[in-house]
Amino acid sequence: MNEPETDLREKFRDILDRKSDDIPLAGTVTTASVVDLMDICGADRPEADRNPVKMAKLAGSLHTVANLEVIRYPFDVTVLGEALGCNIDPGTKARTPSISTHPFKDKPEEIEVPPDLLKRGRIPVVLEASRILRNKEGAKVPLVAGLEGPADLVSYLCGINSFLTWTIKKPQLVKQIVEKCIDACAIYANACLHAGADAIVIADANSSPDMIGPDAFRKLIKPNLIKFSNNIEGYSILHICGETDIIISDMLECGFNAISVEESVKDLDYVVGLAHKNNTAVIGNVSTSRTLYNKNAGDVRKEAFKCLAANIDILAPGCGIAPETPLRNLLALADARNEYYR
Repeated sequence: MNEPETDLREKFRDILDRKSDDIPLAGTVTTASVVDLMDICGADRPEADRNPVKMAKLAGSLHTVANLEVIRYPFDVTVLGEALGCNIDPGTKARTPSISTHPFKDKPEEIEVPPDLLKRGRIPVVLEASRILRNKEGAKVPLVAGLEGPADLVSYLCGINSFLTWTIKKPQLVKQIVEKCIDACAIYANACLHAGADAIVIADANSSPDMIGPDAFRKLIKPNLIKFSNNIEGYSILHICGETDIIISDMLECGFNAISVEESVKDLDYVVGLAHKNNTAVIGNVSTSRTLYNKNAGDVRKEAFKCLAANIDILAPGCGIAPETPLRNLLALADARNEYYR
């Protein structure tokens, strides 16, 4: 049996407060727009990316159909980038939106947080979907609103090559831009919390050691993530892609209630142990590409058991779920948790 619905939000809060070392929840804090769920619930992307009713319906199906106990929305990480001026390729049913222009590539010093940020792009859609989910689709289910982090946002606005080059040749410029981007992140995140989300998750792929290296992360990104967590009016989760073992201590010092890690981490037991010593929960880390997308429910079960043996706090995909991931493999997450603790 899944956890009783009436207890899910309370248990979620207890996990993030580190008041519970009991049975973990099974859910997702990374993107999860699955075609099988669209077909069942009748809310297809890309319409579900721009229609709050459909966004709420598709997000709600993660619980009502896939049996996940923590649900994440929206289904991509380009909302802030679009609101700040990037053009978006809307994608298709099986392909998530992507950034198509970098409006500040040649004029990074002109980046500013507009006073009407919360009225721009799809931000009003996400906020309305938050209200719908809280009042209808997911009234008893923990809701996690996701957004791109500061490194990703700079990459959207200025281009990934410029961002990576500037971290080496123009670190002071990167620091100034990141400070503006983190302000935008905080404004949007708090609006999501006020609209009904139980927590927000920052997903920052370009903060990975695979991209900018640990020194650049510590000098340019970490101080702003600390600033962000200090200004968030609710629970916060930090997800950074890749083999993050080398910056786990830094991630924990950023002050988030939980960290989400990929299957790329070398030693999950070490990560969980260190996080718990720092009063931080850990979420993850069943492989999305290798296992959830490509293998079967039995393989999901085996990998989930390894996560549970490491004392994970929320059993979840390690990163964003591919749209064509089979529903049976999502269902296997909660099933594996139930079997492990039976």
